[in-house]
Amino acid sequence: MFRARTKTIAQEVVPVLMRFDPFRELDRLTQDLWGPMVGRQPVMPMDAYRNGDRFVVQFDLPGVDPSSIDLTIEQNALTVGAQRTWQRGEGDHVVASERPQGSFRRQLFLSDGLDADHVEAHYENGVLTVTIPVAEEAKPRKVAVTSGGAAKAIEATSTAA
Repeated sequence: MFRARTKTIAQEVVPVLMRFDPFRELDRLTQDLWGPMVGRQPVMPMDAYRNGDRFVVQFDLPGVDPSSIDLTIEQNALTVGAQRTWQRGEGDHVVASERPQGSFRRQLFLSDGLDADHVEAHYENGVLTVTIPVAEEAKPRKVAVTSGGAAKAIEATSTAA
């Protein structure tokens, strides 16, 4: 009578950085063939909020060299441009390349109630913070109301900005 001998082999599982996303692979192949200008443009996520008499806009720009950031205002358009590059080292074998590289650009239109002449910008920890003050003429102010008797001040507010 024959008896089957089984041998159990212990296998070590080595974690490897692998991920397959067919759409990402298609994007990568398209960019490899036709360059980075084909397909979706890299985005520059932002948050914008009002804080008292100023508007604050924060742009996520991780890994961007601060000297590559270009902030311009022309008429009522605020334009932010930046560039992120990564140079592969000799002998580097890229396993994954998901962080967008290249030039980024975002444009915002400012209302007339904002003071485009006094914009401030600060870049820290990968976040560009742009502060835009509310224009003096757009701020709430008191208007004196007169009648047959003594003048009485009431508060008037502006809906601009």
